[in-house]
This record gives sequence, C-alpha cells and structure tokens, in this order.
Amino acid sequence: MKTIVTLYSDKKGEISRFLTNFYKYNVVLQNDLKWEKEFENPIEMADIIGTFIDNKDLYRVNMWISLDQDAFINVTENNVDKLIRYLYERYPY
Repeated sequence: MKTIVTLYSDKKGEISRFLTNFYKYNVVLQNDLKWEKEFENPIEMADIIGTFIDNKDLYRVNMWISLDQDAFINVTENNVDKLIRYLYERYPY
C-alpha cells in the first residue's frame, strides 16, 4: 500500500505557495484547496511533514497523512515528533 500526504486549505493559493516553497519551483495546481501525493517509500514523507510544521504559521494549510488504508492522521505540532519517529520505526529501510 502506498502512503499518502494530503494538504487542505480554505484559502486559494495557500497550498501552491507552500509547495512552491517546499519544492523550490513554481507549483500551479488544478485545485487550489486540496493537494494529494502518494509515496512508495513512506520515509520520503518526513521531509514535507517537517517543512510543513516548521512553516505552519506562514500558511493556512492543514496536513493529513495516511499510512494505512482509510486511516488518516492530522499532522499537528503536538504529534509531529511521534509521527516522524513512527515512520522510521515502522519503515526502517
């Protein structure tokens, strides 16, 4: 199963601004209020999760991740450390 990162916003352009900052190139989206990406290797999610939390105050964006089918976790400042540690424990390679 692939793991998923989903970004939601209630403000047009916020997700594009965040992704442009993260990827370091201009990102244009079809849907300004939702973005989703699947990861073959769940460890690759750690970078975007960390960047999201480090810049949470700059964007009106919410992040949800899915590690198991039909189970989503809201990424917050309170759980981000445990989530990233869990990624490395569950998927060590």
